[in-house]
Amino acid sequence: MLLLWLLSVLVDTCGQLFFKAATHDSARYSGLAFWRHMIGRGWIWLGAGCYALQFIFWLAFLTLVPLSVGVMLGAINVVVIMVAGRVWFKERLSPWRLIGMLLIALGVLAVGTG
Repeated sequence: MLLLWLLSVLVDTCGQLFFKAATHDSARYSGLAFWRHMIGRGWIWLGAGCYALQFIFWLAFLTLVPLSVGVMLGAINVVVIMVAGRVWFKERLSPWRLIGMLLIALGVLAVGTG
C-alpha cells in the first residue's frame, strides 16, 4: 500500500512538472497557434503518460484503503507539487502557502498514523 501511494505521488508530481515545463515560453502564442505549439512539445506527452500511469497507481491504492483515507492521503500531492515547483521553477511560496502546506502535511500525517 505504501509503495503504491508513494508511486502515485511521485508520478503525479512528475506529470505536473512536465505540464509546467511544456508551458515554458508558450506565452508568445495564442489561440490555435498555442495548441499547435503545445501538442508539438514532448513535455506534454510525458505529462499525459504520467497521468495515465498515476491513474493506475491510484486505482490500485484505492483498492487497499477506504476512500476517505485514500483521499486524505492523496492531499499530500499538493504539498509535494508546491515544493517541486519551488525547486525546479523557482516559484514563490508565500507565508500563507507555507502555512497551508504545513496544515495539509499535518492532516495527512494524522490520517496516515491514525
